[in-house]
Amino acid sequence: MALLSFLFPSKPKSATAAKERLQIIIARERTNRTGPDFLPALHRELIEVISKYTKVNADDIKISLDRQGNLEVLDVNVVLPDT
Repeated sequence: MALLSFLFPSKPKSATAAKERLQIIIARERTNRTGPDFLPALHRELIEVISKYTKVNADDIKISLDRQGNLEVLDVNVVLPDT
């Protein structure tokens, strides 16, 4: 059987090939982004989640995304009110 599989290798399934192509496209688009599109949505979601537990002013939540070489650093700064 090993000889047959060597002579007639199985073709990769189309779903696997499509998945690999999609991963390459997504990785390429992520590297070509000029700005983070998700930060405004993330800011709104953080305000909603933190507001469930304590009162916080929307202006007291700061989010920034910095690039350091090949890494992206997401910095979230939340000023909580005095209790």
